[in-house]
Amino acid sequence: MNIFRTFAMAAAIVLMGGSALAQGTVEDYKRAYSLRGKFTSDKVYYSGVSPRWIGGTHTFWYVRHTPEGDRYVKVDADKQTRTDLFNHDKLAEALKKSIGREVNSQRLGLQNLSVNDRQDTVRFQYSGRNFVYAVKKNSLKEEGRPYNPPRGSQRHWMEVDDEKGGRPVVSPDGKHEAFIKNDNVYVKDRATGRERALSIDGTQGYYYSSNIQWSPDSRYVFSARIRPAEKRYVYYVESSPKDQLQPKLHKQEYAKPGDELRSKHPCIYEVETGRAIIPSNELFDKQYELFWFRWNEQGTGVTFEYNERGHQTYRLLELSIETGKVRTVVEEKSNTFVNHQRMYRRFLRGGNELIWMSERDNYNHLYLYDYATGSVKNQITKGPWYVREVLHVDEATRQIYFTGSGMEKNEDPYLIRYYRINFDGSGLTCLTPDEGNHTATFSRDRKYLVDVHSLVDRAPEASVRRVSDGSLVMPLEKADISPLLAEGWRAPEVFVAKGRDGQTDIWGIIVRPTNFDPNKKYPIIEYIYAGPGSQYVPKSFSTYDYNMTALAELGFIVVQLDGMGTSFRSKEFEDVCYKNLKDAGFPDRKAWIRAAAEKYPYMDIDRVGIFGASAGGQESTTAVLLHPEFYKAAYSSCGCHDNRMDKIWWNEQWMGYPIGDQYKASSNVENAHLLSRPLMLVVGELDDNVDPASTMQVVDALIRANKDFELVVLPGVGHTMGESYGEHKRYDFFVRNLLEVNPPKWDEVK
Repeated sequence: MNIFRTFAMAAAIVLMGGSALAQGTVEDYKRAYSLRGKFTSDKVYYSGVSPRWIGGTHTFWYVRHTPEGDRYVKVDADKQTRTDLFNHDKLAEALKKSIGREVNSQRLGLQNLSVNDRQDTVRFQYSGRNFVYAVKKNSLKEEGRPYNPPRGSQRHWMEVDDEKGGRPVVSPDGKHEAFIKNDNVYVKDRATGRERALSIDGTQGYYYSSNIQWSPDSRYVFSARIRPAEKRYVYYVESSPKDQLQPKLHKQEYAKPGDELRSKHPCIYEVETGRAIIPSNELFDKQYELFWFRWNEQGTGVTFEYNERGHQTYRLLELSIETGKVRTVVEEKSNTFVNHQRMYRRFLRGGNELIWMSERDNYNHLYLYDYATGSVKNQITKGPWYVREVLHVDEATRQIYFTGSGMEKNEDPYLIRYYRINFDGSGLTCLTPDEGNHTATFSRDRKYLVDVHSLVDRAPEASVRRVSDGSLVMPLEKADISPLLAEGWRAPEVFVAKGRDGQTDIWGIIVRPTNFDPNKKYPIIEYIYAGPGSQYVPKSFSTYDYNMTALAELGFIVVQLDGMGTSFRSKEFEDVCYKNLKDAGFPDRKAWIRAAAEKYPYMDIDRVGIFGASAGGQESTTAVLLHPEFYKAAYSSCGCHDNRMDKIWWNEQWMGYPIGDQYKASSNVENAHLLSRPLMLVVGELDDNVDPASTMQVVDALIRANKDFELVVLPGVGHTMGESYGEHKRYDFFVRNLLEVNPPKWDEVK
């Protein structure tokens, strides 16, 4: 270390009251990079239970991770017994003879293993080959190499299906087939081969969809007429391709907020008479999307769903073949947004009832509808908690199995548990009663479930439970983390503090370095991702957090929390983000971090940094632009810095339509001139999620405002936090700007 760097470190120590000794050193970097190899899941015994039920039996198998090695075991829930799935030594010997090399019976590592219902035969892949093993006979046979289907030209997730060129669709009675020809709907008599047009008004600019559906009685054909819109494309220059010297130009379909969108008009044709049923578009005239077309069970009409542009109205509609009119079955309205990405519907057998999911009472719940009248028969679930996912609907018993969070008092409201409830709202039963974040796997007949649960600071436990009442059948595993602790692993701390209103609990975690010393003073770094639509703070046990663990080791306290504007608390909680993504929960974040620093004086509230990618990239830059009194440095990767530049489905959902001044107010481009803190911008030149131009427009605005900042462009890289190169740059950035010392030279670290 040269004299100038030594002086800089000494000066920093004086400024910090002598409390930051030996932080951000070569040793810290080496230790930080070593943790990924030390804090591994194989240092947690009796963990990672991933059960696989065997057919329709009450027996399942899983891999048991023991200090002696891995054992493939099967459990009989009826008998409450656990035995080896096969003789590991015999199978290892058989594999050795087959492949001609040693095989460790304690480290078999079998891939894609399956067990037959009689439990006497297992199939698996090993060393790139397929095998079948008769357990009782100890007979191993090779079945050839695994089949790898050729990779086709898969549609990118931003591309919209034009619904052209589909194959002919055969009628249920097998007599006719329907298809698109010359942009119109045709039918052909399969016996005679005679073709005739059902529609004659299709054109290239207003054509019929090839997604054709026959009525159950084969009398009617449904198709939607599509008026396309001009598509937007994003272009990428791949500067350093691996297969040629010259750059490559890539083109990707990419609709952005405010773009014109295609529209659809549902049409039904009677095959025998050619009668056209083409309704008024009054109930679906401002389309963001018209989709999920299906004949109702009676065959009297076609149901479809309408998501209005701006996402404030959402309707389930039905087109009647008798009246030719469209009626509303279910309607959702909101002054902010209907979260259409969370919609769930289930048409019950007989077609008379419908299960529907809605946030209409401020929480996400299930409702039972009378399909014919479009009226609510009863609210199935209710209360200040959230239905997370419907797992199974048992129509015979009229029961629903689902996951939920926030129902249990005095615990983290984000923890997922499993429940059952009757259609009429009675009989609510918790199937996973222990505190923790749960994952359950059911037997086919739903008599038993295997429950695996943990917390970020509590190792996993697994057990078998009865589905009837959630009672314990038998314990399976309780993880042993002593080898992990011997490596110096520290659990994150779950921390709760009040948000901006002084009433709402905000939940997060605090990560400390392995050599934590409460007598030192630690700068704080927040990892942020506050994109609406979910929650992001980890809730389950993990040995290593790629975003936080190593960074803390350099001499920081790293935190993560879910502020207002994120999901699964209440709609009111999430609505904070509406037309206001710049909020990003910052009033809650600052209050939470201040509360943590008040409780723990070693957390230096005067040195707070922040980093994130994607929405977190936008938010971390916003932090230093709009909250520089609190956030003193930001690392931002692949940020959607201006919501007009990003994908349509994400941004119109939260920022609204039409495009207005609210987009400008939340734009880091518009606010770039406010920069007064250190900022590092990172972008992958081939980012197919967020247009890389979004970052470059911030760069342009900063240059025009004569602001100092750092820019890292990663050739050939897509949507990223920065990969290994960016990770090292992030470490150096915070060491330099928060620890206020020069980081070690790279060749001293790696």
